[in-house]
Amino acid sequence: MASDREHKSTHILMMLGLGALVGLGIIQSSWLLTVVAGLMLYLAHDSRKLYRARMVAERRIAEKVADELHFRTIEALAAAIDAKDNATHLHLHRVVFYAEAISKEMALPQKELQALRVAALLHDIGKLAVPEYIISKPGRLTEEEFERMKIHTLVGAEILERVQFPYPVVPIVRSHHERWDGKGYPDGLKEEGIPIGARILTVVDSFDALTSDRPYRRAVEPKEALTMIKREAGKVYDPRIVEILERLYPRLASSAQSCSQSWTQLSTKVRIEKGAAPLAGLSVEKAGDTSSALESIAEAQQELQVLYELTQALGNSLSVEETLKLVTSQLQKVIRFQAIAIYLVSDGKLTPRFVEGLNSALLARLQIPVGEGLSGWVVANGKPVLNGVASVEPGYVHDPTQFSKLRSALSVPLDSPRGIIGALTLYSIQYNSFTVDHLRILKAIGLKAGSTIHNALIHEAIGNSAQTDALTSLPNARALASRLEEELARATREHTSFSIFMIDLNGLKQINDRLGHLTGNKVIKAVAGALRACLRPYDFLARVGGDEFVLLLSRMDTENAAEKRIELSMAVRELSKSFSGTDISVSMGAASYPGEGKNTDELMALADRRMYWHKREHYKNRGVSLAAART
Repeated sequence: MASDREHKSTHILMMLGLGALVGLGIIQSSWLLTVVAGLMLYLAHDSRKLYRARMVAERRIAEKVADELHFRTIEALAAAIDAKDNATHLHLHRVVFYAEAISKEMALPQKELQALRVAALLHDIGKLAVPEYIISKPGRLTEEEFERMKIHTLVGAEILERVQFPYPVVPIVRSHHERWDGKGYPDGLKEEGIPIGARILTVVDSFDALTSDRPYRRAVEPKEALTMIKREAGKVYDPRIVEILERLYPRLASSAQSCSQSWTQLSTKVRIEKGAAPLAGLSVEKAGDTSSALESIAEAQQELQVLYELTQALGNSLSVEETLKLVTSQLQKVIRFQAIAIYLVSDGKLTPRFVEGLNSALLARLQIPVGEGLSGWVVANGKPVLNGVASVEPGYVHDPTQFSKLRSALSVPLDSPRGIIGALTLYSIQYNSFTVDHLRILKAIGLKAGSTIHNALIHEAIGNSAQTDALTSLPNARALASRLEEELARATREHTSFSIFMIDLNGLKQINDRLGHLTGNKVIKAVAGALRACLRPYDFLARVGGDEFVLLLSRMDTENAAEKRIELSMAVRELSKSFSGTDISVSMGAASYPGEGKNTDELMALADRRMYWHKREHYKNRGVSLAAART
C-alpha cells in the first residue's frame, strides 16, 4: 500500500510537469514541443492505467489465495470434528457439495455462497458440547437428552462468532434447525425469516442423514429419502429448495460420491509406540473467564467420563452396598447436592437402603408409602421429579419436632428388569438447585444403577438363602457356625462371657401325626417367634434341624443363663393356648464360656448333653420313654 501511494504521488508530479510543457508549447506557439509533451503525457497516463490493472489483478489473486487458504483451514477443522464420530464420516463433504449446487442454481450472491460453504462444514461444531453417548445413542433420545442436543446450535454460533467471518456464517449455523412452519429451534423462526443459507443447509443435511447409516437406524434409498423430505415440504423445509434438490439430485449423485472419496480421513486409530508416561503430580492452573461454549464442551467430556467409569464399575459390582456407594461417589463429580438417599421398595413402602450427607440420620428413619411423599410419588408413577419440595419427606418419620434444612430435591425411579424397585433422590439446601442437565444425567445413571442394584439384590438374596432357614427365616446351621467363631474371638479378646442354649421342641411327632404337618410347621414357626421375642437385639437364634434351635447369648454368664432359661420356657408354654389340644414345650440345655468350655465345640457338646437329659426327664414324668416318644 505504501509503494502504491508513492507511485501515485510520483505519477501526479510527472503529469503536472508534462501538462506544464504542453501549456508552454501552446503559449510559445512551438508545435514540436507541444506534440512531444502531449505524446509523453498520453504515454504516462496509459502506463498508470496498466499499473492499476496489474495491481487489481495481483490483489484478486492474493484474495483468492487467502480465501482458499481460509477455506482449507476450515476444511481441516471440519475433518477434526468429523473424526470424532465415524458414523457420519464424509457426511460434511457431501453436504457442502449439495449446498453449493443448490445455491448456484438459485444464483445466490458470492458472499452468501461463501458463507454457506463454511457453514455446511462447521454447522455441527457445537456438538463438541454434547456428550458422545447422546450423539451416538442407538435409539430415541429422552426429553432431557434432546434438550442437551439442541444447545449445539447456540454453542456452534457462539464459537464461530469469535472468528469474525467476512460473510454471514453465524446466522446459518444458529438457524440450521429452524423449521419452515416456525416450530424449530433455537429461535422459532419461520418461512422467509430463516436465513436462506440455513434453509438450504436444513434440506441437504436431512437428505444426506437419511441416506447414511446412523447408530439408531439403517440408511434409506435416495428415492425414498426424497419422498420423505417432500412430505415435509411446507412444514419442515422450504418447498422451493426441496423442488430444486429433487430436480438436481439425479445429476449430482455420482459427482457427490466421487467428490466425497477425496476427503482424507484422519489417522485416529494408529498406535504411537514412543514417548514416556506423563509425570504424576503435575498441576494445571484453572484458566479464568472461561467462555460458556468451552465450559459446555468440558462439562460434556466430564459427563461422558463419569458415565463410562460408572458403567465399567457397575458391571463388576454384585454387592448392594458397594453399588450404592459407587453411584454416590460418581454423582458427586457432576452434580452438586447436600444429601442423597437411595430408597428400595419393601412391603409397599420405600425404605432407605443408603443415605449420606446432611440430615442423613433423619432420612435413614423414613418409611414412605409408595405413592406418597416426593420419592413415593416417583416410584408409583415411574416419572422423575425436578426441584420438588424436599420438606415433604421428613413428615414420614411422624415426629413434629424434626426439622430439615433441605429445600429442593431431584428424584428418578430405579428401573430394573422386574420393574421399578426404588428411587434415587438428591437433596439440596437451595431452592431450584437442580437443572434439566442434572435430571438427564441422573436418569442415565439411574437406568444403569437400577439394573445393577436388581442383580445385586438377587445375589444378596441367594447368599442369604444359603444361610437362612426357609420355614422360620432364622439363620441356619451354616450361619450359626460363622457366628459362633466370631463370638468366641470377641469374648477371648475382650475377656467377656457368653452362653449357648440347645433347644429341642417336645412332642412334635405327635402333633404331626394327630394334626398334620402343616400344623406342625405352624407350631415350629410359633416357637421360633416366641424365642425371638425374648432376645436382646444382639443375641442370635438359629434353627439347626426339624425341631432343634440354638441360642447364642452374648455377655451372659451361667447365673444369668439360668434365669433366661425360665423366661424362654414360660414363653413357649404360652403357645399351648393358641393351639387347642396341644401341649407345647421345649427341652433346653445351656453351657457358658469361659467356665464350662474352652471352645465352641466343647460348649455345644455340653449344652447338647444337658438338653437330652432334660428331655428324658420331661418324658419320664409323663410315663413315656424317650425312644417311644420319637417313634
